[in-house]
Amino acid sequence: MEKILVGLKRVVDYNVRVRVRPDNSGVETDGVKMSINPFDEIALEEALRIKERGQAQEIIVVSIGAPEAQQQLRTGLAMGADRAILVETAEAVSPLMTAKLFLALIQREKPGLVILGKQGIDHDNNQTGQMLSALWDRPQATFASKLEINGETARVTREVDAGLEVNEIDLPAVVTADLRLNEPRYVKLPDIMKAKNKPLDVITRDELVTAATADIQPVTYEAPTEREKGVMVEDVAGLVTALKDKGLL
Repeated sequence: MEKILVGLKRVVDYNVRVRVRPDNSGVETDGVKMSINPFDEIALEEALRIKERGQAQEIIVVSIGAPEAQQQLRTGLAMGADRAILVETAEAVSPLMTAKLFLALIQREKPGLVILGKQGIDHDNNQTGQMLSALWDRPQATFASKLEINGETARVTREVDAGLEVNEIDLPAVVTADLRLNEPRYVKLPDIMKAKNKPLDVITRDELVTAATADIQPVTYEAPTEREKGVMVEDVAGLVTALKDKGLL
């Protein structure tokens, strides 16, 4: 295939404790370390391995968000991607809007495969890949733990509740990466320096999808309630009584 399109979302680093803003308008990001969504990093690593096997010619990484997302795109370029696209918008976008923006990019770039992380660690929606597949009217394989490209088809091993499921899908298609698909490579300093010279195009959201398109917007954010301290009981009868006192029985 000629191109693989990979989504890279800018999220609060997984080592950072997430805090809600005092006005409940969102998650606090000022002064907080930001990184590539871990599942998206796995998706990019898989695309790079496909290219290294001679099964793709170009890897394009895409991010949707503020200008600061260029940092994550540059990291993707340092990992080995050939080109980056930032869809710049000051507003948060829902999974549906994200899928619509990716669809518009697909129509421009004509990739043979789109690989996304199965979900973002910020909102945990796990929706964009499935929505994109439906809008694009192409096959999908989610939660991939193994991906094999065979000409015009892909063989995908995916993780399900009962174990592993193997599907064969026609390309072009959407694949979402699970945790055990691979281990992303370490970015070296020379690669970071080379990435500065790789192309990074910036386009606005309205160039792809008009602002009038219906979207879903969050109303408020709240931190989870603190877990109550555990209670020790002496026997089964005490456990039953404690559960009744809490209204659980």
